[in-house]
Amino acid sequence: MRRYGKHTDEDDIRSRPNRKGNRPRTHIRPKHEDAAEGFVLTVDRGRLTCLVEDTVVTAMKARELGRKAAVVGDRVALVGDLSGAKDTLARIVRIEERASVLRRTADDDDPYERVVVANADQLAIVTALADPEPRPRLIDRCLVAAFDGGLTPLLVLTKSDLASPDKMLELYGALDIPYVVTSREELETGGAADRVREHLAGKVTAFVGHSGVGKTTLVNALVPEGRRRITGHVNAVTGRGRHTTTSALALPLERAAGWVVDTPGVRSFGLAHVDPSRVINAFPDLEAGTADCPRACSHDEPDCALDRWVADGHADPARLYSLRRLLSTRERREGD
Repeated sequence: MRRYGKHTDEDDIRSRPNRKGNRPRTHIRPKHEDAAEGFVLTVDRGRLTCLVEDTVVTAMKARELGRKAAVVGDRVALVGDLSGAKDTLARIVRIEERASVLRRTADDDDPYERVVVANADQLAIVTALADPEPRPRLIDRCLVAAFDGGLTPLLVLTKSDLASPDKMLELYGALDIPYVVTSREELETGGAADRVREHLAGKVTAFVGHSGVGKTTLVNALVPEGRRRITGHVNAVTGRGRHTTTSALALPLERAAGWVVDTPGVRSFGLAHVDPSRVINAFPDLEAGTADCPRACSHDEPDCALDRWVADGHADPARLYSLRRLLSTRERREGD
């Protein structure tokens, strides 16, 4: 067998041809330092609609990102055609670090988590007081996901002309959650939008709610022209620009006052991804009392130090009850 020394002639070395006819791959990736900053507005079948300065651009994810996916609310870096002209396509080469993430799973036994929206400041939980009946367990699950993901919750109670909000406000009063109560007439006339808008200034707010509670009506009233401006034209082949109930959509409020993220209607809100130990972070008045808890304490067992903490007057008993109700929500079905 022929052996080569250190100083061989290149012509004397045989190499196998590249059967695919392309250049060999390299692990060195470009840094794309000149990439433009963008904001993901919606995602539809592999195509992402992004806002680059004042231009709406259609883009796709670069292969170098691997399995990492961009979602609505992500801050991204783009290269390529950024003109926003019809049938042009840019490329997302980087996804910036996320400040918050709203996640959900199909159910509590599903290991696959779905990121609903990134970088949202608050979560508006829209629920009707009647027709359909309110689902407190679903609200609890949304609250847990908000606390776990770093979002501030906002409770929007609709159809107050059909039922009193007192029971719901008493149930969630100990959590100190900001809330807005509206009627059907206010939803139809736009008065509800005016009152909700006061809580949205300068923030990215994701809206969640199940069918029939008035979420879509409220979002359309908040941003009457935003949906049409962003979806623009629809390509009959690719469906680009099409927004359906299966995808979230970020809509700008007037005068750059914030963003509204309309999410698909939910029938369930699985919490398989949530570490219960992180929920306590949303209760600073109780968190200090966990220092003497047993290791791996669930905060709902006989030796939990929070009982003594509350008994000594450091926190309101209603707060502890609310915490334990939220922590146990994974063990209960949402309709219970």
